[in-house]
Amino acid sequence: MRKLCPNFDNEDGLETVLEVPVPEEMFQCMGSSASNRWQSLRSLMNAESDYKSSHLSSTTSNEFIALLKLVGSPLIPVQVQSDQTLLTRPLRDCSIEDSTAKYIVQQYVAATGGLAALNALESMYAVGQVRMLGSEMQLGDDSVHTRGKAELGGFVLWQKNPDLWFLELVVSGFKVSAGCDGKLAWNQSSSHPFNANRGPPRPLRRLFQGLDPRSTANLFLDAVCVGDKTINNEECFMLKVETALHILHAQSSPNTEIIRHTIWGYFSQRTGLLMKFEDNKLVRMMKPPLKGNVSVFWETNIESVIEEYRYVDGINIAHAGTTVATLHRYGGSHNHKRKIEETWQIEEIGFNIPGLSMDCFLPPSDPQEGT
Repeated sequence: MRKLCPNFDNEDGLETVLEVPVPEEMFQCMGSSASNRWQSLRSLMNAESDYKSSHLSSTTSNEFIALLKLVGSPLIPVQVQSDQTLLTRPLRDCSIEDSTAKYIVQQYVAATGGLAALNALESMYAVGQVRMLGSEMQLGDDSVHTRGKAELGGFVLWQKNPDLWFLELVVSGFKVSAGCDGKLAWNQSSSHPFNANRGPPRPLRRLFQGLDPRSTANLFLDAVCVGDKTINNEECFMLKVETALHILHAQSSPNTEIIRHTIWGYFSQRTGLLMKFEDNKLVRMMKPPLKGNVSVFWETNIESVIEEYRYVDGINIAHAGTTVATLHRYGGSHNHKRKIEETWQIEEIGFNIPGLSMDCFLPPSDPQEGT
C-alpha cells in the first residue's frame, strides 16, 4: 500500500505521510502519469478529490457515501464493558443456554491468546485495504448479485477501549471518518457535515471482525446458545444477543422506530475462534405516512465471514474476511433489495501504542445529533 506522497514543490523536501494508506491498484487508477496520481492523492488528503468511479452501482455521490457508511463504518447496537473482571464471571445461576454461551466464550478467550494477554491490551491500531462491489436497488424477492467494477480503498483504525476509537476510510477518492470519545459516537465525510449518532456511545462493528477479541468476548458474555451451523466447512456454535427495548428506543428518532437489532456470533467447535459475525436491524419509517396507515420498513442484514487468523504479540487476530450487507425495503408497494460486498485485508496491526491520548478521539466541533 502507498504510504508516502513526494514533495513536488521541493524535490529536496521531505515526503508527506498519507493519513490513510491506499492500495497500489487504486493509486494506478488515479491518473495517467505519476505527477497526476500524486496530485490526486494530495487532493484526496484535503477531501477535495474529483476522482470517481462506478460508485457501487449508485447514481449520486451522496448515495455512494451512504453505502460506504453502511458497510464501512456501522456501529453495533449495544455498549460493551471494558471491565477486565467480566471475562471471569461465574457460570452459576445461569440457564443451560446462558452457561453454554459463557463456556464457548471462555474457549474463545483461550483461542485468541488467553485472559492475561487480552487484559494486558490497552490500545491498538490497524491498517487495511478494502475492495467493494455493489448492486443496484432491485425489485422483488429474488436473490441480489453484485456487479460492475470494484471500488478500492484503505482504512486506518485506532482504539483505546470499546468507547474510544477513530476510523478513517478512503474508497475511490471518497473519505469517511467516524469515531467515539467515550461520550459521543459520530461520523462525517468529504461531502457530508458532522453527524452525531443517537443514543449512548457504541463500538465500531469492524472491531468485532476478529480485531478486538476482548471486546468480542465481553459482548457475547450475555448471549445465549441457539444451535449450531456450518461456516466455511467448520462446525460452529451459534451465540445470539438481543438488543434491549430501551436501547432501541434511545436510538430511534421522530422519523424512525428501530423494532429490533440482533447480533449472532458463530464460533468454531474445533478451534474456538469466531468464524462469522452477523447482525440484523429492522426499522419502521414513521414519516411520511402512507395511505391506509401502511408501514414501510428498512431491514439491514450484515454478515462478516472472518479468516486468516495469525498471532501478533501473542494475540490471535483475523487478517482477512468478507462482509456482505443486504438492504431490503418493503411495505405497501415497496419491495426492493440491494447488496454491498466488502473484501478486507489487514496489512498492519499493533498493540499498546505509546502516546495515544484522549485528544486522538475528540469529535469535530459543533456536534448535531442525527441518526
